[in-house]
This record gives sequence, structure tokens and C-alpha cells, in this order.
Amino acid sequence: MGRALPRTGAGWVIVERMCRNIHVLHNFEPPATEDEIVAAAVQYVRKVSGSTRPSAANQEAFDEAVRAVADATRTLLSSLVTSAPPRDREVEAAKARARAAERYGR
Repeated sequence: MGRALPRTGAGWVIVERMCRNIHVLHNFEPPATEDEIVAAAVQYVRKVSGSTRPSAANQEAFDEAVRAVADATRTLLSSLVTSAPPRDREVEAAKARARAAERYGR
């Protein structure tokens, strides 16, 4: 369930949990690959559209949305600045496995 958070200006914004298939792409060495960026874009569009496989009538709109989200993601990643050391994918994967084992048992 989402939680309501105040936002700047009038009203509230509802924050839902992020789709588990969308992973952090910022500050890795080596940087996020094109495949990772597109995969995140596909997951985002699937989540927002509510469809994992669009109908033939919606395929073009779905594909255009994936391209737009991937472009926005590339722009964001190239613009972000951090002083933190780059993360290691293997270390982050091991942490994720440990969290999953704790959450779901072995």
C-alpha cells in the first residue's frame, strides 16, 4: 500500500513501492549498460500501462513510451553527480540475495 506524502504546493502525492524489477542504475562501475537502461524503461512502461504485452493496436505507443523513458533515463544518469565511490554489481547482488533470504527464507 502506498503512503501519502505532502508535496510542494497544494495537495498530496501517493507514493507506491517501486517495481522490484527496476534496479538502481546510478553510480556503478562499469556504468549501466544500454540493455539495463532499456530493461528498466520496459518495466516502468509495463507498470504504468498495466500491461506486460500490449495489444497490436497499442504496440507503437508502448514502444514509443519505452524509447522516451530510456532517453530520459540516459539523460538523468549522465547528469547525476555524486561524491560516493562507485558501487560494485557483485557486492550489491550479494546484498540483495541476503535480503531476499532473510525476507523469504532459504
